[in-house]
Amino acid sequence: MQHANALNRLNRLPISRFHKVTLLAVSFAYFFEFADINSFATTAPKLIKLWGVTVNQVAYVTSLSFVGMFFGSIIASKLADRWGRKNALMWTTVWFGVFSFAAVFSWDIVSLGVFRILTSAGLSAMTVVAVIYVSELYPAASRGKYQAYAIVIGICGTPVTNLIASAVVPINSWSWRLVYLWGALGVLLVLFTRQLKESPRWYESRGEHAKADAVLREIEERVAAEKGPLPEPAPPIEEAAVGKAPLRLLLQKKYLMPTLLLTVLWVTQTIGFFGYSSWAPTLLAKEGFSVEKSVFYVALTTVGAPLGSYLAALVTDRFERKWCLVAFGTVIALCGLFYGLTFNPVLIVVFGFLVNLFERGYTALGYAYSPELFDTRGRSLGTGVSYGLGRLSNAAGPLIVAGLYNGSGYRSVFFFIAGTWLLGALVLAVFGPRTRAARLAQTAPEVKPAGV
Repeated sequence: MQHANALNRLNRLPISRFHKVTLLAVSFAYFFEFADINSFATTAPKLIKLWGVTVNQVAYVTSLSFVGMFFGSIIASKLADRWGRKNALMWTTVWFGVFSFAAVFSWDIVSLGVFRILTSAGLSAMTVVAVIYVSELYPAASRGKYQAYAIVIGICGTPVTNLIASAVVPINSWSWRLVYLWGALGVLLVLFTRQLKESPRWYESRGEHAKADAVLREIEERVAAEKGPLPEPAPPIEEAAVGKAPLRLLLQKKYLMPTLLLTVLWVTQTIGFFGYSSWAPTLLAKEGFSVEKSVFYVALTTVGAPLGSYLAALVTDRFERKWCLVAFGTVIALCGLFYGLTFNPVLIVVFGFLVNLFERGYTALGYAYSPELFDTRGRSLGTGVSYGLGRLSNAAGPLIVAGLYNGSGYRSVFFFIAGTWLLGALVLAVFGPRTRAARLAQTAPEVKPAGV
């Protein structure tokens, strides 16, 4: 029986130009995902004035966008298994770019809402595929770090977009449309098509060992030409090809528990973060700040996002990811609560900065942690379903936020958001499995290069 031995062959590779180009491509996709994901939040205050949009209408559009994210995540898990990780990454990025471009030509809140739902489906789908792609191509000892590095670069899309929005939205009655045009530039990922390689582990999972071996040989040749002779990989492990992964697969005990745990992780992260980021400009404007100031304050807070991803890169492979997630989640809850209890512009920016810093670190840690809880057969499906359910949960989140704001006031929103973060941290602390020992076990021991 033929074996490409993809896992061991990839694990013993030093980080090279191949890995850096792959990182750049994934970072580019992440950049425009993060650029686009808050587009509606940054333009909503302007649309309230131009189109007479209500807080409830903002809530409905935001909620339905998360329904789109749910379906995008589920479909992405199927596409990644059927078409391959690389092709799925390309097509999902093109999808969200095309519909972000369509949003430029929206004529009312309904048309914009439809385009945002379709864009959101592509954003979520791309994220699921990118998480799996990085997890399968990078060495186990450093995959968490490079997952975080991709987000360090990608997350810059949030402050850049918010600063662009703060500059262009106030110009005139149509300039808000430029925010969606900016988000559409993600389609340029197609320029990386020839530089990216399909996941050999995906080929192996389908029993296509010859294709897996061919891709591995090409990668190894590139790395060896740059880094010199490579160590011998650990011996291959007997592993049968896997067929299609139906949804009922997740009912098996070894997949059910991690799926449930990750669903809690992504539900609390989604409601907690998007409850904050999607509503901050609108709620600040409702509390008396001008549209220009509310968007500008939020733009300043998002500068902390890249630093948070970098912080995650420093700790993710050195410590147990579970406990890093617990610590980050707890800090976010406290900072988010303080954000809601102050109307001082300086403190709004400071606590908002800290929320963005630790939340983006939390997300980077979650992206690295999630696929590690599954084997190759269940990785795409389990990651996609749990991430999708997390996004689906926020179909109710904006309605809850709107209800709390209208019924109990501004501060009650932030008590609710802090509670969701603390719940997620508690569940992870009690039920989250540790993964560091398994990662270290996957790391091949150093051996002399072949022929030496």
